[in-house]
Amino acid sequence: MWVGFNPNKDKNLVRSDYYHKIIIPVYIPNFEGYFKDSFRIFKICLESLYKTIHQHTYISIATNGCCDEVIEFVNYEYNSGRIHEVVHNKENIGKINSVLKSLSGTNETLITITDADVLFCQGWQESTYEVFSVFSKAGVVSTSPGSKSYGKYDAIFYWDYFFSKRLRFTNVKDPEALISFARSIGNEAMYNQVHLSKYLTLTNKGIVAVAGAAHFVATYKGEIFNHFKNKFSEYSLGGNSESLFLDTPALKQGFYRLSTSSNFTYHMGNVYENWMQEKLNQLENRKCSLVEQKKYLKIRGNSFKFFFFNKVYSKILLKRKVLLYVLIWKGLTRKEAKEYLTWSLFYTLIATEI
Repeated sequence: MWVGFNPNKDKNLVRSDYYHKIIIPVYIPNFEGYFKDSFRIFKICLESLYKTIHQHTYISIATNGCCDEVIEFVNYEYNSGRIHEVVHNKENIGKINSVLKSLSGTNETLITITDADVLFCQGWQESTYEVFSVFSKAGVVSTSPGSKSYGKYDAIFYWDYFFSKRLRFTNVKDPEALISFARSIGNEAMYNQVHLSKYLTLTNKGIVAVAGAAHFVATYKGEIFNHFKNKFSEYSLGGNSESLFLDTPALKQGFYRLSTSSNFTYHMGNVYENWMQEKLNQLENRKCSLVEQKKYLKIRGNSFKFFFFNKVYSKILLKRKVLLYVLIWKGLTRKEAKEYLTWSLFYTLIATEI
């Protein structure tokens, strides 16, 4: 039986004060083997966020087939008001599918999608906003710059700035952060000496951004996800899921993938190490200085340009001989350019965009 009239019917929603959403998919089915330290690392991830974000930040946690202890912890954080949204999935539906659920009904200007093993440092939000503000075509901004984070999805840089000195190889600000990332994924040989000393950067109004963006932590303009055609990923992790759902939508709308020039986030991996707690302890309990919400330039996508850049231009550009001369043109010596390209993992990354 229905009695009375719902007082909320036909009323507009009150505009939310939140304009930056952070989505964290979590998969910790147990505390054994690979997942032995995952819960502890996830807690460090959250604590680092609490210490570094401003009050208009909305945290969403999506659990995937997590064990009861993790579920109880997430519910406690939600009930205490430290996180704002919880999406529980009884079974593991995969990283991207859980992110898609958290994106549903989202209206925030900026959306950060991060793995549950990332440690955030002070200043990451301010630096992210700075890149978005200075580079009008920025659609994706990572706070972990790398000398291998750009590839076939970033051919547009060379088209827009091929003859400009604003796009050049410059000195890496924090090579130790690159070494730390390589260790965190169990591949200490990932970077050679040239990768640790030079990365491709774009400069505007005195602000430097690094070409390309990592998948494990990146902030996206919310409008990128407004026109999703794909609703489901067949992969639990990897495959083409991140390129299809995170890279392609931005590229179709003509946006750049960039990173801050300094490192503000650390990938911890699945094994706890003392430095993680030490870095967390070093963080001051100082929130991000409040940044007024800005309206960023909207760019209209062009299907022909997307096809041209990613199916034609990038294939020509990334041919080994062509790319060698492009790298030299953009500031590397011939020896350095050859070292970039003879480092097999780098060339694999460029060709496949892992």
